[in-house]
Amino acid sequence: MLSSVLLLPLLISGAQASFYGVVFNYAFGDLQPGGYAGYAVPYDLKVSFNSCEEFNTLNCYGYCSGPPYSIDEIGGEWCQKGHAGTFYSPYLSTLTQLVSASAWTENRNGIVSSRAFLQFDLRNRSDINKPNSSPRTTILPLVRVPSNCQRNINLLVSDPDGDDSRCRYAAAPECDICTPPSVLNISPSCSLSFSPTNSSDEGPYAVQMVVEDFPRQNITLTDSSGSQVMKTPSDSISSMPVQFVFKVDPAAPSCTEGEFLPRFLPPTPQNGAQIFTNVNQTVQILLRAEATQAETMELLFSGPLGLTKSSSGSGNFTLTWTPSASGAGLDHHLCFVVQANSSGSIYQSDLRCIILTTGSNPVTASPPTTTTPPTTTTPPTTTTPPTTTTPPTTTTTTPPTTTTPPATTTTTPPTTTTTTPPTTTTSPTTPPVTPPPPTTPPPSSNPNLTPASESYYVLALNAKLSTSLSLKNESATIIKLIKDEMVRQGLPAGIIVELLSSGGVQVAP
Repeated sequence: MLSSVLLLPLLISGAQASFYGVVFNYAFGDLQPGGYAGYAVPYDLKVSFNSCEEFNTLNCYGYCSGPPYSIDEIGGEWCQKGHAGTFYSPYLSTLTQLVSASAWTENRNGIVSSRAFLQFDLRNRSDINKPNSSPRTTILPLVRVPSNCQRNINLLVSDPDGDDSRCRYAAAPECDICTPPSVLNISPSCSLSFSPTNSSDEGPYAVQMVVEDFPRQNITLTDSSGSQVMKTPSDSISSMPVQFVFKVDPAAPSCTEGEFLPRFLPPTPQNGAQIFTNVNQTVQILLRAEATQAETMELLFSGPLGLTKSSSGSGNFTLTWTPSASGAGLDHHLCFVVQANSSGSIYQSDLRCIILTTGSNPVTASPPTTTTPPTTTTPPTTTTPPTTTTPPTTTTTTPPTTTTPPATTTTTPPTTTTTTPPTTTTSPTTPPVTPPPPTTPPPSSNPNLTPASESYYVLALNAKLSTSLSLKNESATIIKLIKDEMVRQGLPAGIIVELLSSGGVQVAP
């Protein structure tokens, strides 16, 4: 059997660096060699430290494609950045890598040196006729909870191949010191549970987890030499690290959400929601939270390349994302919390995670898609006749190139550019034409994942409808034509289309 080692050393210079965790995902597209270099394997690496300056000393020794991209930070506490690129495997084989960075930030469970183990399996699978892709997930560098409040953290994990994803604490040699947090229990379904504890247990804990994928039936893996091995539903295929800091804060005056601990309100997406978009199509995710006893609130997130945040007032936030071609056809995980400050004490909301699914069809000059979850208090979205309103300006982050930098290079943040998409007015004939549909997402193994049919999303259509039918006497026929075309373009068959008295068209799930 052929084997090789992926050299991806991550080293931090300087004694003052404080490590806050790492998350790694990789994918495999069509089974095609990447030229002389070998088979192309896109990856996404997120690393967190006490400050962004510490991340900038990270050296990938030629194995990180391009500069890092900024994700999010909170000054004086943590900074998360990422590398999105491609490495090349000369053979279809198994790859292992031990990753180490600086010393962990101070923690109660005695973890000093950082260490993470990556297990790739790039042999061809008999069930899908291509190599394996790892489970996909992400996490904030720091998750916190008051010592007197119950909290369940449901880590959202999906698998591109439809495998069963399971979580566990790391064990040697996947970590240097592998002592798990005494205050946090983990289940195979990737749910972390915290129960109220004594003040003596307060403080930060280093969390070193592993997420693995298991086939749902017996499969055969074949390497480049033709050697084969069978994997059963009891055998893991790949193993990826998920590491972060869990902090037990002093007791809160109240554990009731919405008072000191922020509470999410509509139109915030539910945990596990799935949102669809295409390359170059901007999506805006509206978030709202309240904490009546808080003085300030801010949004913190971990997500894909190019995601930006903004605030339109206390407790009202917007996440904006325009996927690039490098992320086409992939599920991108996004996790977020709202953090409140009251009299110097910090309180976090529950952690919510959603999936952003990117289709492979590029879209030109598309207005932003605004997403909201299903709720009885949110009115249905209305698509009105065309106006000459300019779509809001969207901020995107230029993706890193896939050119391998020279050895021992220091990465720098990418350049951020601002572009304004042009305003377009479409004049279709009957039946009307709708915007390009979202692609069907791959199956997920996470029990908390909301099926696509339960997701609530909004497509803004700026169009002029021309027809010889009478709006007054033949409205039923017009509605049927519009609905049939929307269903044909990929929207759910259960959508409701109504003609408003103003002449606009109302669409609801």
